[in-house]
Amino acid sequence: MTATLFKDQGIQQKILAIVLAGGQGARLRPLTATQAKPALPFGGCFRLVDFVLSNLVNSGIDSIYVLAQYKPETLIEHVASKWDMAACGRERFVRVVLPQPEFGGLFRGTADAVVQNLALIEQHKPDLVAVFAADQVCRMDVSQMVQYHRECDADVTIATTQVPIGSASSFGIIEAGYRGEILDFQEKPETPIGIPFNPSHACASMGNYLFNTGVLVEELERAARFGETDFGAHLLPRLIPNYHVHAYDFSGNIVPGRLPHEEPAYWRDVGTLEDYVRAHRDILGLAPLFDLQNPLWPVQPAAKTPQRVFGDRRRYQQALEVHSSLAQVVGSVFPPQWDVMQTGNA
Repeated sequence: MTATLFKDQGIQQKILAIVLAGGQGARLRPLTATQAKPALPFGGCFRLVDFVLSNLVNSGIDSIYVLAQYKPETLIEHVASKWDMAACGRERFVRVVLPQPEFGGLFRGTADAVVQNLALIEQHKPDLVAVFAADQVCRMDVSQMVQYHRECDADVTIATTQVPIGSASSFGIIEAGYRGEILDFQEKPETPIGIPFNPSHACASMGNYLFNTGVLVEELERAARFGETDFGAHLLPRLIPNYHVHAYDFSGNIVPGRLPHEEPAYWRDVGTLEDYVRAHRDILGLAPLFDLQNPLWPVQPAAKTPQRVFGDRRRYQQALEVHSSLAQVVGSVFPPQWDVMQTGNA
């Protein structure tokens, strides 16, 4: 069995994707009291994990391991029932992997989760390993990031976006040179550094990485010896002085089928209950910031969702589904003055 054979401009590369889906999502309680954050419903008929899986598969990367830990039952059931690619060939799969008993049955961090599964990387022998987060609402053509990685002759590429300086301390913050080379990486700094040409914003890691396989394996083995467990806190800062580490500017990512009214390069880190509700606002209305009905870049498993109705009727049905799924959450978690969205309006 091999990793996805990825063709870009006539060059073939094997890419294996590892999706990090083990987080508790403590700031999303009580929604995450009984299930993992990546398994949370979104948009009436999807789950958060569907966005990263759709982006990878739509980009031609469909050899995917999903690393789960916290309350994984719902996630396992969803992936097994909705993302079964067994009939599509040996190289196409989406599989959930749990912590290994020989490591104590626990992922101690994002890097440690991949360390425990180095045998899978060695088994597939990919040229590149894509390590992506499972809890974001995003539309991204990963092949464009792969092309950038190769053009820069990078060892590691980190997808980046701009975030307001006031909320930047919640992210890994990057200082990059004019060619995109990363000069510094600080994980959740107390005083984030703004972008020189836009000081009201900071350059933030999206938690999505591309690694040359040899670099990833060598550095993860080193991290394990040193007791390092996290990509942002430990691995990435150490890689910068020793390797070609580049920042991929997500704002330039162009996905087919995006409509004029949609926000370009849409990405939301759904970390809090407020973020969760606001992201739902973005998908509603006749001119949503993020349109879930893009047929050229579908959120999958779209073909297996109930009754696909298009046009205004479908949008009205979608709004009802979203409003219904959020009504109980908003009523039980937020104060009465919270402005609940109105069906059919952005």
